[in-house]
Amino acid sequence: MTENEISNKIIGCALEVHKKLGPGLLESAYKECLYYLLQKEFSTVQKEKAIPLIFDEVKLECGYRIDILVENKVVIEIKSVDFLNDVHLAQTLTYMKLGNFKLGLLINFNVLLLKQGIKRVINGDL
Repeated sequence: MTENEISNKIIGCALEVHKKLGPGLLESAYKECLYYLLQKEFSTVQKEKAIPLIFDEVKLECGYRIDILVENKVVIEIKSVDFLNDVHLAQTLTYMKLGNFKLGLLINFNVLLLKQGIKRVINGDL
């Protein structure tokens, strides 16, 4: 599956979670529910995936964790905030760069319409 095909399925699962739960819950609730649905759709789904920082050819464990990684291709960063801002986007891009991933989805569940809370983040050519 391509990154785009994977992301389309992820968005469908996120829409289902948002439809059932609505806005206003903690990020952890959305993460657990989305993780549950994604495990039914994909063969490889990792939650809280640790990602190291390579500095001067030394692998450093700095506590970076991707919320959800699907098929070792698409990074999902989940938020439940009033507004997404540049720091959230930078966080998603950082995870993508550290892991050399091409596509990420920054999803804010604390919105009335989920389509307003989804941002596709591209790192390099897709």
